Amino acid sequence: MLAFYDALCDAGAMAVVDDLVTDLAAESDALDDVVATLDDAAWATPTPAPGWTVAHQIGHLLWTDRVSLIAVTDPEGFNRVVEEAAQNPLGFVDEGAELEAKRPPVELLADWRATRAKLGGALIAVPQGTKLNWFGPPMSAASMASARMMETWAHGLDVFDALGAARVEGDRIKAVVNIGVRTRDFSYMINGKTAPAQPFRYEITAPSGELWTWGPEEATNIVRGPAVDFAELVTQRRNLVDLAVELIGDDAVEWSTIAQAFAGAPGVGREPKEN
Repeated sequence: MLAFYDALCDAGAMAVVDDLVTDLAAESDALDDVVATLDDAAWATPTPAPGWTVAHQIGHLLWTDRVSLIAVTDPEGFNRVVEEAAQNPLGFVDEGAELEAKRPPVELLADWRATRAKLGGALIAVPQGTKLNWFGPPMSAASMASARMMETWAHGLDVFDALGAARVEGDRIKAVVNIGVRTRDFSYMINGKTAPAQPFRYEITAPSGELWTWGPEEATNIVRGPAVDFAELVTQRRNLVDLAVELIGDDAVEWSTIAQAFAGAPGVGREPKEN
């Protein structure tokens, strides 16, 4: 877990908080546009995450945004949240989503809107160099914004999939890709494996067509593909067989089977799509 947050801090280290918050707001608004017109029955639509409905997905985003806001604005209050989470370390996140999902959808949506707006403003106001307490090592405002972007994108995808809604991707997905790159060693660690000593080369094509690269050009392990496919891989929202991700080198192939850009225990991934 500590390795994940260390990688996350690296992911946000060079990012501009204002830009990340703007991208986070745009990603949240795109998801909001899809759920805003749903009737109460549609909020109960099952999503690809077992046991989670649309309401659970939005409830989880609300709960995490709220806890993030507390971490930014009320350090003592956040310490109490950590103490409560320690009572159920493996289930407190799911428990939060379950509680929020039981609320009337109109109330849940209004709370999410208000909370995420407050969080965005609070993150922008964090003085440069300040570290914010979290469930692992303290992180910067940029890292927290990056984490919220990744979660909003991933849980939003579950909602889009559940509703059969079309999704328009933008280059703001780079924050998700960046975390996927930075958490390479974390993926090995949580699976009880030793990360390769040599870095990978990542060549990822943005939705705009721009090429994003990480790692040395001479690397023998290379990961190539569209940004959306790469993000779907590292957030475990698609099975590798359904993605246009090219893997060169045995280590890159192994990594693709355990890639994980989110904290917690190893994810179970998703089954291949039916033909």
